[in-house]
Amino acid sequence: MPQLTTTTPAPLKRNTLTKNQLPGWAIWAVLAGSLVLGAALSSLIGFNVVAWALISAVIFIAAGYFVTLSVEGARKAKDRFVTNLIFAAFIVALLPLVSVIWTVLARGIPGLNANLLFYSMNGMTGTIDNQTVANGTPVIGGVYHGIVGTLLITLWATIISVPIGLLTAVYLVEYSKGGPLSRAITFFVDVMTGIPSIVAGLFAAAFFGLLFGPGTRTGFVAAVALSVLMIPVVVRSTEEMLKIVPNELREASYALGVRKWRTILKVVVPTAISGIASGVTLAIARVIGETAPLLVTAGFVNSINWNVFGGWMATLPTFIYRQLMNPTSPTNIDPSAQRAWAAALILIIFVMLLNLVARLIARIFAPKTGR
Repeated sequence: MPQLTTTTPAPLKRNTLTKNQLPGWAIWAVLAGSLVLGAALSSLIGFNVVAWALISAVIFIAAGYFVTLSVEGARKAKDRFVTNLIFAAFIVALLPLVSVIWTVLARGIPGLNANLLFYSMNGMTGTIDNQTVANGTPVIGGVYHGIVGTLLITLWATIISVPIGLLTAVYLVEYSKGGPLSRAITFFVDVMTGIPSIVAGLFAAAFFGLLFGPGTRTGFVAAVALSVLMIPVVVRSTEEMLKIVPNELREASYALGVRKWRTILKVVVPTAISGIASGVTLAIARVIGETAPLLVTAGFVNSINWNVFGGWMATLPTFIYRQLMNPTSPTNIDPSAQRAWAAALILIIFVMLLNLVARLIARIFAPKTGR
């Protein structure tokens, strides 16, 4: 019988494709070490999250470069350096956003209650706030009038801005031939995009002051001021959406004998409606938190005003400003600060909801692909 011989397997050779490469855990180890070293160095100057993040980011970028250089060479090290630099810049850029959200949540949530949401500041005095602090009772007085004013003014600003912006964009894309009028419109839209918000408020206040007398302050004047800020955003977003509609769709409609206005109404606009709706929603989110133009156009009151065409009207931004700059009780500012932070949280929730609505609209009305 033949004898069975056992042979020892030859040692595995390292794959040439993975030779001189860092293992997958190496970068995570460098990151962990950078965070520990960054915490130690930042504690020397008084530990805070921002200093810790910045120092750790610098250490991580430098350490990642030299570790990769020692193992994988200069080419891979440069690639690793740029990659780590981009990630570190992204994380550092998120720090202010995270810090703002965390601060508003921490200070605003304790003030959120039914009294804040469903009552106004009508009848509130410093004496009431003093008694609240002395007795340790919950803060009374709410922001209901500010919520009503914000929603009504923003609604009227949208009613003014959307038709003007939409029709202007349709003219620029579908009818203009690059003549002097279209160039002038484009120039002024670009100028309006960059004007300070207070200038829009002064324009609306001066315009209505000439028509109805000096000192005219109503919710509608504020809506006109906000529309000045909204129109260029709507025009630009709608214009870009109309430009990406394929010309073949227009030509197919014209070939069937459909008139141009009907082609725009039935073919072009429905195709771009998701982008248009998203642009409009983002324009609303851009102006809903404006403060300066509202101070000079809508004024501020402590009671509820449902009439945008008569009387001063409170809004969330002006409510926050007044509560912080002119507390109801100068000797006990904590109740006013609590109301202001809670109102700021409500305003951020409104902006976040508008952004979510924009994404939802874009998904619902997006052109369907496939079969």
